[in-house]
Amino acid sequence: MLMRTDPFREVDRLAQQILGTSTRPAVMPMDAWRDGDQFVVEFDIPGIDPDRLDLDVERNVLTVKAERPGRDEDAETLAAERPRGVFSRQLVLGDNLDLDRIDANYEAGVLRLRIPVAERAKPRKIQVAQSDKDKQKALAS
Repeated sequence: MLMRTDPFREVDRLAQQILGTSTRPAVMPMDAWRDGDQFVVEFDIPGIDPDRLDLDVERNVLTVKAERPGRDEDAETLAAERPRGVFSRQLVLGDNLDLDRIDANYEAGVLRLRIPVAERAKPRKIQVAQSDKDKQKALAS
């Protein structure tokens, strides 16, 4: 049998394992959107024990860490496409969010964070005061 060799095949395979592909990213895929007075962020991290999830906020940087332990060394691996080990993702959050009231929920392999908009960042009406002279003119008219 004649086989053509491609010297870049192993490089491509290694790059896909490290960086991921469009169908299997190596990082935690994320969606984020605003829903009324809160921002919602979802991370796909299936197969993670909730005890192996770690969320930290320092200043305005949110760090999400997850760990998927390796398989038993004695077992014969037939396929290994899911990333193992510790992986993390950081988000820089704006000053308009209330980082003291983040709500985190992990269900069905999805970590959902709800981050409320800070009260100081919500739209509000400002009352315009009138001077005493303007009040007197308005009453005289």
